[in-house]
Amino acid sequence: MSDDDANGGANICGVGMITAVGGNALQTLASVRAGISRYQESPFYNKRFEPMTMALVPDDVLPPLNEELAAEPGLTARQIRMLRLATPALREAMAPLEEPEPLPLLLAVPESFKDRPPAVPDNFAALIAKQTGIGLDPGASRLFRSGRAGGLQALEAAIEMLAGGAHDMVLLGGVDSYLDLYLLGTLDMENRILADGVMDGFAPGEGAGFLLLASAEAEGVRAIATIDAPGLADEPGYRYSDQPYRGDGLSDAMRTALEGANGIPVRTVLGSLNGENFGAKEWGVAAMRNKDGLAEDHRFEHPADCFGELGAAVGPVLLGLAALGMRAGWLPGPALVWCASEGRQRGAARLALQ
Repeated sequence: MSDDDANGGANICGVGMITAVGGNALQTLASVRAGISRYQESPFYNKRFEPMTMALVPDDVLPPLNEELAAEPGLTARQIRMLRLATPALREAMAPLEEPEPLPLLLAVPESFKDRPPAVPDNFAALIAKQTGIGLDPGASRLFRSGRAGGLQALEAAIEMLAGGAHDMVLLGGVDSYLDLYLLGTLDMENRILADGVMDGFAPGEGAGFLLLASAEAEGVRAIATIDAPGLADEPGYRYSDQPYRGDGLSDAMRTALEGANGIPVRTVLGSLNGENFGAKEWGVAAMRNKDGLAEDHRFEHPADCFGELGAAVGPVLLGLAALGMRAGWLPGPALVWCASEGRQRGAARLALQ
């Protein structure tokens, strides 16, 4: 077993993404670095007849839906949007491989509302394979239906899969879109969407992020950065819970993620804060309880200020930004990425350059 596998880690060898501020990973990185925001008034109006503020990917940069899928019954408008978003990001992440074999895809997808059907069908990975033309291993692929923290749950499964030896490369991804009338209407009823007169809200966005992860033994790929096994935990006092909200979940997830740091403090933190006050308390508690693992002058980035709320896509996108940002010399390393779902799931992971 290699040192990387023994430490429960993997190499990031490919990054792909699409967001409202970039059609690929480097465009998104440059826009976030420059502080460019795509917040705009949308054509959707809230219950006060004010336009909702959103951050959407322009239609003309998205590929069309595959003809076979277009003829397939049952796909919702949101699912079609997500398939189109996934296409350029997945192809970009796979670019380092000249003749790729079918790889497992561990994919974060949206959380489902109570008493509503799942946001995507169980065969969504197969639909992505058909849409993108990229061969995936359907038997080994999995969906993680926990929204923001789903990408970090998928990371744990990916590292376990690499350590098991059956695969020396896997795909980690996340895709989501808030361009859905039922979803927007539900959030509007809770006064959570930014608009004139709504101060404690967020800008719904959309996007996709994919990472090509490899073990230390994988050949033919070069590492951009290394990533350790994530820390995962549950928050009893999540938004829709009747339990006290103490920030224990994120604090525990960060503590676990930092355990293997060998005393090297984190110098950059990227978090899934989206502008709502609710998550700020959680981050404050977690940062205080884990201050020994954070450099005193660490920088904190929350790129939702640029591309809006990415939902299930945010984990892989933040991981990709951390890896590319450190490699470009913009973000000091090591870095820590954390994500908090609408539900109880919380996750954090540490990245570093080799």
